Amino acid sequence: MKACILTLGCKVNEAESASLLAGLEARGWETADSPCAADLYIINTCAVTAEAEKKSRQAVARLRKFNPQAPVLVCGCASQNAPEAFASREGVTLVTGTMRKDRILDLLSEKGIFLQTETAFCELPAPKRTHTRANLRIQDGCDRFCSYCLIPYLRGRSRSRSMESVHAEATACGAREIVLTGIDITSYRDGENDLGDLLLSLKDVPARIRLGSLEEGIVSREFLEKMKKAGNVCEHFHLSLQSGSDSVLRAMNRRYTREQYLQACALIGEFFPDAAITTDIIVGFPTETEEDFMQSLRIVGEAGLARVHAFPYSPRPGTNAARRPPLPDSVKQERMARMLARAKEAEEAYLSRFASRTLTALFESDGGYTSNYIRVYAENAKEGGMYEVTLLERYRDGWHVRIEKEI
Repeated sequence: MKACILTLGCKVNEAESASLLAGLEARGWETADSPCAADLYIINTCAVTAEAEKKSRQAVARLRKFNPQAPVLVCGCASQNAPEAFASREGVTLVTGTMRKDRILDLLSEKGIFLQTETAFCELPAPKRTHTRANLRIQDGCDRFCSYCLIPYLRGRSRSRSMESVHAEATACGAREIVLTGIDITSYRDGENDLGDLLLSLKDVPARIRLGSLEEGIVSREFLEKMKKAGNVCEHFHLSLQSGSDSVLRAMNRRYTREQYLQACALIGEFFPDAAITTDIIVGFPTETEEDFMQSLRIVGEAGLARVHAFPYSPRPGTNAARRPPLPDSVKQERMARMLARAKEAEEAYLSRFASRTLTALFESDGGYTSNYIRVYAENAKEGGMYEVTLLERYRDGWHVRIEKEI
């Protein structure tokens, strides 16, 4: 018997799906993590945008083309948000949501909608290794309630995994790089211990540690000192921005100003001069004026951002922002084009700083990444290999490199 899991959305979903794959294999199933002929399908859905939710619904028909007789189980944020929209689709036998995914494997033969709640962090089976890098869940839920975002309503309040459990999985997973993931890992707490303390507890793990998305408020001298002391944390900060305008940030219910964000970036540069600071920016929020947008364009350079993931505002019914009149699509499209061009300039400026430098890179099946998230390509690099490499010339989305030695 073969089971196939299709994952949409964030690294938290990827980590959860890897755990479900491991749990299925422990029960005797053959598994796959890409569309194929199978006897059972599980779709781990996303609802961060309307488009993501649409793709989640379309995934049902996409998988059933391989085997129309196989039952389809649906879980995740999109099914938490609109369970009936999935339950009514042909072939779907079971719909669950974002919580108590540890119970999914006990419900394989059940039918209907099973939405559950949880107040503590839900432990799942140790994930199946599917990539050179391993995603490790340390936190779930969110207490921030940004005005554009549904996730706190779908994932529930913030809850964290124990440091002991995180350390045990990190030690046992065998990956050369571990990505700490969660809905809001900045809010990680285990008693009096915060994210910085967790990093210190992982300093003996034989892998480099990469942080998932962070909020501006985590950046302090104390946190950066703990990160530096740990010694194995990648110099890569995905520091969520969303807008460079104070007025838009207030409307979004983001709890910082553009000046505070810039100060955080400067402090990172003081501790880690080569660090890559990457971010997300929403273009065309309902209250965004042309001057607001210009503030977002300018902050890309002022902050020295290495990469920008820009996307147009997508109204999510049920959020405060969705009650505001939207900007015309033509305005959002025109601003997106300008933001993408500005983001490309910033990425090129960052990459150009490293010509002829020697860095450490971990290679996957097609190229690798340095600690500060520069994409590199080399001949004769083996998947899973860690090397010292010298950056020779720009190539594709990164650098062509020469391997100096394996580490």
